[in-house]
Amino acid sequence: MSETRSKNLPPWEALVMVAHYLDPQTLALASCVSKSWCQAMSQDVVWQPLCSCSFPSLSNLKISYPSVPYHRLYATGLAALKRRHKPPSKPRLSIDNIVFTIQLSTKGVPIFTIAEAASKMNNNQVFKFDVDVKHGSFKGIKGLEEMKVTWNVVLKGWEAIFTMMDWQGKLSCRAVEGWFSEELPCAGCCSSEVGSGIVADLKVDMKVEKVSVGILRVVDWRYVSIEDGLRYLQHFLLPCQCDGM
Repeated sequence: MSETRSKNLPPWEALVMVAHYLDPQTLALASCVSKSWCQAMSQDVVWQPLCSCSFPSLSNLKISYPSVPYHRLYATGLAALKRRHKPPSKPRLSIDNIVFTIQLSTKGVPIFTIAEAASKMNNNQVFKFDVDVKHGSFKGIKGLEEMKVTWNVVLKGWEAIFTMMDWQGKLSCRAVEGWFSEELPCAGCCSSEVGSGIVADLKVDMKVEKVSVGILRVVDWRYVSIEDGLRYLQHFLLPCQCDGM
């Protein structure tokens, strides 16, 4: 019985020849058939072209580490690629659960104070929100130099608060509008010394009739998406889940 079965098995050379025409996923499945198939489907001569084509930088590591097989280098590169392009999870924080508080003052005298639910402010599917200002008889901020701007994001119910901006300094008298920005801290528990790559952005026209707030990416100076903004804010407003990951 065993002799008959051995005669039905394809020769070693045939397996290697067939392996050259298989894609990586099929090679991985074929290597699970038996030990002989695993040896045939795992040879460097089979995986070297695949690894060089898909992950050339990893393929070059074979020069420094000749004992590492090409199929292992390919698996490492594929795992890294999947992690890099893994879609982010949905934010746990909702736009309906946050309130923006914004205050602009000069020489200790408040010009206006806003407390508005983010869901009621105007936005264009990016994390940039506009709100009209009601400041009574104030004539505008043209000519004022010493300014203080504070922008807080508050979790509904005042369960948590995160300061997006606390800026104080001189505003140019030639400015068409007040534009304030501050780099935001990196989100996460272990990355406080690394820049976040995003800034809090606040603009106010000189007549103080409208205020815009948002989060900008430094790399291209575009506003982040609403979901990306919420994912960032949840690190500061909601209980951390790092221990459970």
